[in-house]
Amino acid sequence: MNKVKNIIFDLGNVILDIDTKLSEVAFANKGLENFENLYTLAAQSEIFDRLEVGNITPKEFYTEFRQITNTNLTDDIITDCWNALILDYEPKRIELLKKLKTKYRTFILSNTNKIHYDFYTTLLKKTQNINGLESLVEKAYFSHEINLKKPGREIFEYVLQDGNLITSETIFIDDSKPNIITAREMGFKTILLKEAPLEELDVFNNFQQV
Repeated sequence: MNKVKNIIFDLGNVILDIDTKLSEVAFANKGLENFENLYTLAAQSEIFDRLEVGNITPKEFYTEFRQITNTNLTDDIITDCWNALILDYEPKRIELLKKLKTKYRTFILSNTNKIHYDFYTTLLKKTQNINGLESLVEKAYFSHEINLKKPGREIFEYVLQDGNLITSETIFIDDSKPNIITAREMGFKTILLKEAPLEELDVFNNFQQV
């Protein structure tokens, strides 16, 4: 069995706590009652897919969002409601990332978008005094920057080639089963994060003893 040399982390509900229901509530409070029909983590409307792979700008997103929802919400209101799903960083996870970076090659691989990226980057600086998630790992891969998203094999292949990684030496951690299935089929070691939070995984106790 190959020794683990690399760890790839998902972001949402792995490193950063999120709750999509909060955006549903925020939009409902602004008169948009059917946001859950436009967006969920399981099935996204095309407009969100395009935002996540960087095919539309935030400005184009706001304009199209108003059109498909038949609302006149301002850019700022849409931004605030859309960002409402982002909660906070658990300090223990941040400390874990710092420790693991000294022992392993560590990476972040996230389906995200420019609007959320700006918000949680500012949040990290404000709450943890850290200049970006990129500083916590060797490299962070964000879907809106590389124009690919999970669970497609292409985004994993991109990371493997860019990082010169071997799947059998790499653990991939995500809270989404489809993403885990793709990674597992490609030969990654995988952890589906569902029950225990990242900082409580027993496997990390073993890692840190290596």
